[in-house]
Amino acid sequence: MTTEGSSRPEPGAEVAPVERTVGSGLTRLVPMTAAFFPQYAEESAAAYAQDNVDAGRTPAQGALERAQAELAALLPQGVNTPDNHLFEIHDGAGNRVGIIWFAATEKHGVRSAYVYDVLVYPKCQRLGHARRAFQAIEPLARAQGLQSIGLHVFGHNPGAQALYAKLGYGVTGLNMLKQL
Repeated sequence: MTTEGSSRPEPGAEVAPVERTVGSGLTRLVPMTAAFFPQYAEESAAAYAQDNVDAGRTPAQGALERAQAELAALLPQGVNTPDNHLFEIHDGAGNRVGIIWFAATEKHGVRSAYVYDVLVYPKCQRLGHARRAFQAIEPLARAQGLQSIGLHVFGHNPGAQALYAKLGYGVTGLNMLKQL
């Protein structure tokens, strides 16, 4: 993946225009700007904390602080954290409609991409932006020699599960929980 001095696109540069769709135009991935990152980090941590509470993985007390700490550990240099690619998802008119973040990971000598976060804003959902954002990161991952793309999806998000299945993602494990 990219490191200092590598071919990382300049903030604001268009990275990957993908197929046209009726009504919504193009979906483009644009490198997330340092100016937008604090807003993203705040919103992402809050959403992740709530997802963890909703899934029963963590108590509500302290959930936000745990999510913020995890995000800070994963992205200590914000948008400039090596091997991490944070993109704003833009529609054909240049409006930000969401985000997608993936990182290069290595396990047992195999380099893969891992999608840490994807979000399409509610008013922009069901227009194909998430699908096209995932399709756009595939050639980026391939170009970096990454062999697969992994992700986590919460059990209480059947819409995302259906999207990922349509995109060819398969279940590699299943965590289960019984509340006592």
